[in-house]
Amino acid sequence: MNPYSGFKLLIVDDHAHNLFTLRALIEQHMEVVILEATSGRQAIDVTLQQPDIDLIILDVQMPELDGFQTASLLKLRKRTRDIPIIFLTAAFKSEEFQQRGYAVGAVDYLLKPIEDNQLINKISTYFRLIEKERDLNRVLEQKVAERTAELAQANQYLENIITYMGEALLVLTPQGEIKLVNPTACRMLDYSERDLLGMSIGDVFEEEGDEQAGAFMGIWLEALIRTGVLSKIEARFIPKDGRRVPILFSRTAVKDPGGRITDIICIAKDMTGYVRIEAEGDG
Repeated sequence: MNPYSGFKLLIVDDHAHNLFTLRALIEQHMEVVILEATSGRQAIDVTLQQPDIDLIILDVQMPELDGFQTASLLKLRKRTRDIPIIFLTAAFKSEEFQQRGYAVGAVDYLLKPIEDNQLINKISTYFRLIEKERDLNRVLEQKVAERTAELAQANQYLENIITYMGEALLVLTPQGEIKLVNPTACRMLDYSERDLLGMSIGDVFEEEGDEQAGAFMGIWLEALIRTGVLSKIEARFIPKDGRRVPILFSRTAVKDPGGRITDIICIAKDMTGYVRIEAEGDG
């Protein structure tokens, strides 16, 4: 079985004989897709026309655009900037020469005349690294897909709970503006969801002795900052017709990582039936 089937290798050299030799050596040891270019400009054109090139072997000494300039241009393009480049050179392998190549994106060097085993070993090494990276990406993509599906399922589950829960749910801004309600809240208040969104909590709610949100939002915030949750209290909803509906009301703070309150979640239970039973018992 060919472990590198489907890999694309671009070899770039301005001498046809060198390209022929490179191709022959590679094809003796592995079956890969080999693309050729005889200049830096042609190499750039090939990368534009051929997607998913895995590795480039690039001659340094070429007329017009040399290997360093070609590599620099390839690194400017998002599509080609991450393709590993092995420089091919007959020049003296000085430290300055190496550093210049690495600075423009080379990952390795091959010296002319090319030694068969060294060539194949370097190509095989980078293909193995590429394959490992692909395997890792496939695993990550699978995990992301699984996590996305889990979150979608959890969100649907939460949405169903919110939709069908027997208590009224209202989510407020720290200023007391309603930003989310469930169907139960709409039924209890006799307002549509569209009507309720943006209204002040004080327009539909009152505590004992307070008839406007401004009278208690500050107190709520101070207590929520300290505790995060406020105990259930007896209060009243004010539906559209102005009636007073007795409720058992609790509030929970949602905070950002810095501890700042971003939302206030309110849960209200209709206590009308309980109040009626108590009144009948007293009678």
